[in-house]
Amino acid sequence: TPRLPGPPLFIGFIITNPDLTQCFQNTVLVWVPCVYLWLLAPFYCLHLYCHDSGRIHMSCLCTAKMVLGFLLASFGFVEFFYILLERSQEIQQHMVFLLSPIIRSMTVILALCIIQLERIRGCRSSVFLFLFWVLAVVCSLVPLRAKIQLAMDEGIASDIVRYLAFFSYFSIQLAQLFLCCFADQPPEGKTVLEKNPCPVKDASFLSKILFWWFTGLVVKGYRTPLAAEDLWTLREEDTSNKIISELQEDWTAESEQDLVMIAALASGAALGSRLPDQAQLLRKLQKEQSSGFFLFRTLVRKFGPYFLTGTLCIIFHDAFMFAIPQVLSLLLGFMRDEDAPLWKGYFYATLMFLLSCLQSLFNHQYMYTCFTVGMRVKTAVMGLVYRKSLVINSAARRTCTVGEIVNLVSADTQKLMDFVVYFNAVWLAPIEIVLCLFFLWQHLGPSALAGITTVILIFPLNGIIAKKRSKLQVKEIQMKFMDGRIRLMNEILNGIKILKFYAWEKAFLEQVLGYREKELKALKKSQILYSISIASFNSSSFLVRIAFAMFGVYVMQDDRNVLDAQKVFVSMALINILKTPLSQLPFAISTTMQAVVSLKRLGKYLCSEELKVDNVSKTPLGSVTHRIIHFFVDRINVRVPRGSLVAVVGHVGSGKSSLLSAMLGETEKRSGCVTVKGSVAYVPQQAWIQNATVQDNILFGREKLKTWYHRVLEACALLPDLDILPAGDATEIGEKGLNLSGGQKQRVSLARAVYRKADVYLLDDPLSAVDAHVGQHIFDKVFGPKGVLRDKTRILVTHGMSFLPQADLILVLVDGEITESGSYQELLGRHGAFADFIHTFANTERKESAIQRDFSFMKLTFGIFGLLIFSRGDTTNTNLQNMEPVTEADQEQVPEDLGKLTEVDKANTGRVRLAMYKKYFKTIGLAIIIPIVFLYAFQQGASLAYNYWLSMWADDPIVNGTQIDTDLKLTVFGALGFVQGLFNKILMDKCIAIFGTTVAISICGIIASRQLHMDLLMNVLRSPMSFFECTPSGNLLNRFAKEIDAIDCMVPDGLKMMLSYVFKLMERSLWVSRINAGVLLFHCGLQSFYVATSCQLRRLEAVSRSPIYTHFNETVQGASVIRAFGEQSRFILQANDRVDFNQTSYFPRFVATRWLAVNLEFVGNGVVLAAAILSVMGKSTLSPGIVGLAVSHSLQVTGILSWIVRSWTDVENNIVSVERVNEYADTAKEASWSVDGSSLPLAWPQKGTIEFMDYGLQYRKGLELALKGITLHINEREKVGIVGRTGAGKSSLALGIFRILEAAKGKIFIDGVNIADIGLHDLRSRITIIPQDPVLFSGSLRMNLDPFDTYTDEEVWNSLELAHLKTFVSNLPDKLNHECSEGGENLSLGQRQLVCLARALLRKTKILVLDEATAAVDLETDTLIQSTIRTQFEDCTVLTIAHRLNTIMDYTRVIVMDRGHISEMDSPANLITQRGQFYRMCREARLV
Repeated sequence: TPRLPGPPLFIGFIITNPDLTQCFQNTVLVWVPCVYLWLLAPFYCLHLYCHDSGRIHMSCLCTAKMVLGFLLASFGFVEFFYILLERSQEIQQHMVFLLSPIIRSMTVILALCIIQLERIRGCRSSVFLFLFWVLAVVCSLVPLRAKIQLAMDEGIASDIVRYLAFFSYFSIQLAQLFLCCFADQPPEGKTVLEKNPCPVKDASFLSKILFWWFTGLVVKGYRTPLAAEDLWTLREEDTSNKIISELQEDWTAESEQDLVMIAALASGAALGSRLPDQAQLLRKLQKEQSSGFFLFRTLVRKFGPYFLTGTLCIIFHDAFMFAIPQVLSLLLGFMRDEDAPLWKGYFYATLMFLLSCLQSLFNHQYMYTCFTVGMRVKTAVMGLVYRKSLVINSAARRTCTVGEIVNLVSADTQKLMDFVVYFNAVWLAPIEIVLCLFFLWQHLGPSALAGITTVILIFPLNGIIAKKRSKLQVKEIQMKFMDGRIRLMNEILNGIKILKFYAWEKAFLEQVLGYREKELKALKKSQILYSISIASFNSSSFLVRIAFAMFGVYVMQDDRNVLDAQKVFVSMALINILKTPLSQLPFAISTTMQAVVSLKRLGKYLCSEELKVDNVSKTPLGSVTHRIIHFFVDRINVRVPRGSLVAVVGHVGSGKSSLLSAMLGETEKRSGCVTVKGSVAYVPQQAWIQNATVQDNILFGREKLKTWYHRVLEACALLPDLDILPAGDATEIGEKGLNLSGGQKQRVSLARAVYRKADVYLLDDPLSAVDAHVGQHIFDKVFGPKGVLRDKTRILVTHGMSFLPQADLILVLVDGEITESGSYQELLGRHGAFADFIHTFANTERKESAIQRDFSFMKLTFGIFGLLIFSRGDTTNTNLQNMEPVTEADQEQVPEDLGKLTEVDKANTGRVRLAMYKKYFKTIGLAIIIPIVFLYAFQQGASLAYNYWLSMWADDPIVNGTQIDTDLKLTVFGALGFVQGLFNKILMDKCIAIFGTTVAISICGIIASRQLHMDLLMNVLRSPMSFFECTPSGNLLNRFAKEIDAIDCMVPDGLKMMLSYVFKLMERSLWVSRINAGVLLFHCGLQSFYVATSCQLRRLEAVSRSPIYTHFNETVQGASVIRAFGEQSRFILQANDRVDFNQTSYFPRFVATRWLAVNLEFVGNGVVLAAAILSVMGKSTLSPGIVGLAVSHSLQVTGILSWIVRSWTDVENNIVSVERVNEYADTAKEASWSVDGSSLPLAWPQKGTIEFMDYGLQYRKGLELALKGITLHINEREKVGIVGRTGAGKSSLALGIFRILEAAKGKIFIDGVNIADIGLHDLRSRITIIPQDPVLFSGSLRMNLDPFDTYTDEEVWNSLELAHLKTFVSNLPDKLNHECSEGGENLSLGQRQLVCLARALLRKTKILVLDEATAAVDLETDTLIQSTIRTQFEDCTVLTIAHRLNTIMDYTRVIVMDRGHISEMDSPANLITQRGQFYRMCREARLV
């Protein structure tokens, strides 16, 4: 009969067979779960009330829980009545026996009510009830053991009813706990609509904390390589739309508050100050300083609460981490106590296992939370930057290039993600260090001060290093050289055509490599400093120094201070814990400093000046009014009536484009007002074309109206082109319209505006790139009195005189000022400057008003390497050539996606090939690798020796309270520690004064990275033009930015970590070898199982990143068009989709790491349990020293095995970067730039004769020749015009001369030299072309004219004078050193064209090719340019692809091309006399 004994309630540590009293079992153990449920239930119910997710149907799972719950409740009531009837005497003594079953049953009923409430509120998996059932089961374990022991002692028959009731009750509790491990079905009406929803939504609490929900993707990835469609859709809370829509409001509020504060500050500074410039500077500096803080505050408000849950997890993790050494101390104390009962040992071993498991769980929940927050921060920042790029004004836009913006969304967002992960270490690491030293004090007393002193002495050094490294990395690498390199690469990719024509690849190659060398030099310094920091804090030699200092002081302090196993290994366990915060702290400080700089950079960009809404007053349908604007366009006052056609004329740089910009609100309004009534459509001077289909470019987000769409195509002269395209209007246009001629791009741009049906049309010289006939057709069908826009308000900037008589109003601009305005007749009647100009040039203009061309403007075929090539269209272009129409036979063989041009960035599949590792290590060299591996092994050998010496010392017998030979043992211990540290010194000498193995591997990484970057750069620059037309620049920028960054840092770091942990594992395995063999096999199996998925996810994430950069690039360049059409919201949605698509592969990537780590660490915790259990079992034969060594090493094996697999996986994941960088090694390349042993004279070509011998050219094998058997001899100093209808092969001649395309048959001789036998640079640098599209690079004006710096300033000025730019450049503050912005955006299109002319004048080679070089200049300038060409290139051979026929009428010869043949060739006069094809063209142009 049970009765209440006296205290103590818990007597397990007093008797050999521990038990708790019956009273304790029936009170505390029953009440603990009950109290938990009753106390927290109200709060939980309130939470459920506030979070309604919909009602869940009664499922089988819910039914099972209810049935089992009622059974549990009934057991309590049955037990109550049983005690009431059968044990009434006991009740009188102890009412507790009667109350316990009632309390238990009522609690179960409460649990059932909560289950139903959860079902009604849509809670699918309950953490609250899971913890309740865990508590209930754990509290029932003690009575269970007592019942089993009692049944074994007394037999079950003594009280069979209560035995059966208890065992049944316990079984049902276990069943309830098991059922709580599963999630219920989705709520009604909330069925998942996504194609492939993330399984974390359906996961139970247990599955979430152990990441079991991820297993399905790992299995799928192991069986077959993952593809993008296998990935889950993002959870709603992770999507761009959800994150940015909420964050945008907070950021807008912060920005407004910022502006108010700064405005007040600036006004305060300006008051009473006679230096407004200083006030302005103060305002700007203050804004830049505070913008980063405002951004940080906004991000904290949004993501802080969720991040705090992770912080709570890491605090729990630390609590369990510090508890483990205390339990180890108890275990070693048990091993030393011969009389201690075995159950204590088993209890300590189990407790250590449980603590290790909890530590792992909380650590990985923390990491999961951090990476989730990091991912959301990345999404938020990318979204803010993208939205800012759509509203930033032109002045602010010029201060940051596309490359820098790409860096903001790649490098800077990565720094913020790292900061999220390591931020807590900044404040938590010092606390962990203090706690470690506190526990060391407890074990070793004042001797711990020696270790504290060692740490304190090293700390300032580490702080200085971290600060220096951060400054070096942030200011030298990230902000300066990496930005510069990416910016330059972006410009190279944008202007690659010019680089090839001018043979400038080497000049720009040197510039890129210059940036790269400076970047690597700074990286090397940073790595050396970081390695000193790591060596001083994290290396085992530093831990030896701490241990040596503490143990030395401890044993020398008093002879009775004995170093036993307990003191040694508990202290070493604490020192090992100390290693983590000591290594994390410098990295965390460095990461924080980098994040601060990144926040400032992002904040500075996000706080840049925006376009003001009041720049233009937009009202419903009406007119455009302009009154007094002071910004580029001065003293303007004009009113445009509705439905009128206004022509704007003026010289190059007179402010015509600025006038349209002002009407669009793109320029800052200083005074006056601009009113636009109705919707606006805009055609920029330089057409902006998206990398999309022809139809998508024209519709531009609008619904397709077939009749109107067809009418627009006809008006813009696009219908004949679409008829012969393989995919019609579904044919893709290359990035920036690379595969279109200037005229084709302009007509597509125009069609986009016409289709819009806007009220006001702003047309910035849309006819400059088309010939006279096409221009007249477009004018008549689109702008003119009978055109489709006749009822619309049209502001037309033009250089075409023939259109002016039909204009309702003409505005004449001179230096940003309207000098004359009125109708054509009115202006002529005034006899002013405009009238004089008209009389001078009108006759010329009329003569060439129309050049009839075949309306097959665009023909399309395959280019080299299966690339789709557009034909020249109505104007010629030097990069592509007309081809014959695709025949029916060809059409049958082409694939369905014939209209596709650009190649999507594709991901490889399977494991990374061994060849990639060979390539990486080959670039380093075996001579460096073998010594590093050997020295790592030697260093670890010393570590093994000193650990074993410690265990022997700990086992040394104690005689009269002291140990013998203490001095000798301390000396040997110190010597071993010195030897271990000495190998770092040896290696330092080996690596030329570079400290430690860490630096050696870093230097190896830099060697490999330098070579891989060089190979990538050379492979890209040596690729033919067709490669750039089908490869989006985002793909290439991704390689040069993210992938090279990974090779710089991530691969060496992974190798360092892996080598270090492999050798540590070899050492630890000697002490727990019985367990480790099987565990190692398991880890290897898990690693190979996991890495297939991990590598593929890394590839998919890298591939999905490229479209983000491409879209950013495209948007920044077309921002004015997007704004003019009001399409910002659509482009924002597209950006969101691209970012979300990237995050769908990033999210499983970091979850995969957590899944692996949890699995590995639980196995590792099993090793700890096994080592401890085996030690307890072998207590009689094992010494405490060996047990301490085995258990402490097994504690480390857990982490070491996990880190080996993780670091190896990281290496393999990041070797993917090597794979991706190496992808372009196998693509087709151009011929050699130079030929060794070439005997080409330096002055070649001296005469400039060109001879074609049976020359044929084709775009790819299997296609008809574009040029067929051309035989032609061009004499020196001859001026030859090349004309012909579209598709005739005019451009093919130019492409052949420059070897942009190689000959299919025949030869070309220049001055008797076969151009196929010489290097491409030898050829291209000796002849000159002036292309239609003027391309400038960011840098000085002089660099744009002479990148090799081979000409004197006098020669440069002379070329500018001849190009009619001397006056303009002379008036610039920096003159020749004037900084051109990216793409030359701070010069007008006409001025850029004149710079291209100046380049040709500077080179002045014997052969000049002109490709419509004066399309973007006014007639007066055109006449001057033609005059310059005639005089300056008088002794040169000139080939002109004709745009205006009158310009070639005085040439010595005209070549008329037709279908790849020369149909006519003679002097213009003779050809007219022959009345052939040329005569017909001249007659149509009214020249005869």
